Amino acid sequence: MVLIGLIGKTNTGKTTFFNAATLLNAEIANYPFTTKEPEQGIAYVRSPCVCKELNVKDNPRNSACIDGWRFIPIEVMDLPGLIKGAWTGRGLGNQFLQAAAMADALLHMVDASGSIDEEGEIAKPGTGDPLRDVYDVEEEIVLWFAHIVDGNRSRISKLVAGGKRIEDALYQVLSGLKVKPQHVKQALQKAGLEEVDFKGWRWEDIKSFSYHLRMVSKPTLIIANKMDLPYAEENYQRLVEEFGHTTVIPCSAEAELILRRAEQKGLIRYVPGGEIFKVIDESKLTEKQRWALDYVERRVINKYFRTGVQFALNFAVFKLLGMNTVYPVEDERKLADSKGNVLPDAFLVRPDATALDLARMIHSELAKTMLYAIDVRTGLRLPKEYVLRDRDVIKIVSARRK
Repeated sequence: MVLIGLIGKTNTGKTTFFNAATLLNAEIANYPFTTKEPEQGIAYVRSPCVCKELNVKDNPRNSACIDGWRFIPIEVMDLPGLIKGAWTGRGLGNQFLQAAAMADALLHMVDASGSIDEEGEIAKPGTGDPLRDVYDVEEEIVLWFAHIVDGNRSRISKLVAGGKRIEDALYQVLSGLKVKPQHVKQALQKAGLEEVDFKGWRWEDIKSFSYHLRMVSKPTLIIANKMDLPYAEENYQRLVEEFGHTTVIPCSAEAELILRRAEQKGLIRYVPGGEIFKVIDESKLTEKQRWALDYVERRVINKYFRTGVQFALNFAVFKLLGMNTVYPVEDERKLADSKGNVLPDAFLVRPDATALDLARMIHSELAKTMLYAIDVRTGLRLPKEYVLRDRDVIKIVSARRK
């Protein structure tokens, strides 16, 4: 399952984002290290379901279909807040960084209102600097990668001396960080160190390699949180100017949490990621609830069209990681599984995933006996090596069912 890590300094709203995305009750409080260890939960990304296109009523098992949107599960991990010096073990640094290394992509939460100081303590709105916060956290991650490489100089040198290529030696040391061989190779190329003898690497070379490795192995979105508060809009513009529109998402995690809890209580109709919500019965709202929903509508929805939580999850999975949604079925005529469930499952697969990879995801035994696949829309027979496309509806044919 895809794993998204929430990183950032303390008090940036990571836990509120986590709660909004997962509806779990992680503790929320305005003091450092509220989250003392990584907490994982299930969130969902949404994709247009193929049920409408194929004109069927589906009954999903591993996911959900709401108003024609298929919600597919992913894992989200709320990480302890990071402070300067984390790479040396200060605070909860080692725990934070080791957990972050396990993620497929990262959402870097910043307080766009500038309401935290350099150490992540609550400060007067507008006095903090979100840009500084981004660079502080990024530097800690890069330095941690660099520290691992530097601490394994002797081992890497021995592996190279024994005949291994530099990329293979580095991968052997870094593979535990969910780094892939191609990531190491890309980082070496970008740092201009492919042909440089490792024994001659300076600290600056290690940092350069580590920076590029961090960027290619852990794609990241910056989440400009607390956009409903003063000073947030001007700071958001500064973040966009520095890091670009495609990497900075305006967000109000608190607004999303309000909407999801209201929807859960049956007070409103709201599909996560939607641009509107509808009050079901005004008479059932308390004065406080009415004020909160009005606040969300005025300060968030009317300004930014969405709260940003669902959009951030979708962007991370479908844009940063390039995942595709695929629907496996057993009965190609009824679009169902063996129990008659129509379009029962939706799987997220990587961009280069094949039909054989899909078979492995369904069951290891199915992959062992697989003969070929069938494109349900066209009826065409597909080889095991067929590269899956987004919204494919696929039947796996195995020797046992021949």
